[in-house]
Amino acid sequence: MTNTEKTIDNCVQMLQHIMDDNTIPRNIRRVADETRVLLTNNNKGTGLRAAEAISKIDEISNDPNMPVHARTRIWELVSQLETIPLD
Repeated sequence: MTNTEKTIDNCVQMLQHIMDDNTIPRNIRRVADETRVLLTNNNKGTGLRAAEAISKIDEISNDPNMPVHARTRIWELVSQLETIPLD
């Protein structure tokens, strides 16, 4: 497994933790699930999947209803995704 694949797997796990956390509003968990689906779509290159995921997450990153611990996880997730090079 390459470094990029490990990063994607780590990001998918982080998104799963967000989706499983009932203290996070439903709309944010829904976007986390949509982002997880984007990252696991093997029909696209890893760089494109990461860029699409960052774009999707950016939509919710400034949601005023997001708890602080979730916002921290989102920022950590984005920083992980930004390490993936574009194809």
